[in-house]
Amino acid sequence: MKLRLLLLISCLYLSACGAGRLVRFPYDVGGRSLNSPFAEQKPRVSGRYVVFTSDRRGSQDIFLYDMTNRALVDLPGLNALDMIASTPSVTEDGRFIIFHGVREGRSGIYLYDRDTRQLRNLTENIKAEVRNPTISADGFRIAFESSAKGQWDIVLINRNGQVLSR
Repeated sequence: MKLRLLLLISCLYLSACGAGRLVRFPYDVGGRSLNSPFAEQKPRVSGRYVVFTSDRRGSQDIFLYDMTNRALVDLPGLNALDMIASTPSVTEDGRFIIFHGVREGRSGIYLYDRDTRQLRNLTENIKAEVRNPTISADGFRIAFESSAKGQWDIVLINRNGQVLSR
């Protein structure tokens, strides 16, 4: 499992960089690096960053790895004990992270701003299930799925949560 994840992330990194060389990322049993003995899920690459969820702290949290500095990036104010996080996506500059979170039995699409250390639920006014968010490389547009009409439809919003298209 770990080998498959390492190969997937390496391939993603290579395709993102346009390079034809294998890049190996460190393995750390303490969970302080990209690869660890813990479960890592849904890695996504944007620019020099890999964002993923992992249970390495005892709950399903979001982690950001800087491929240039080869280190995990601190995300103060992001991971909460009362939320289950999944399917993160990151902007190319690493400033914004969007993800699906379940808090008190209610699903939402959350936006984390690394500069301000603020976490916001962009879909708190949508009375439906939401899932699978992704954010554009520049951070201006966010797409996700919503069941508001009784089926899974794609919704496009901006960072303020204003609907751009349904």
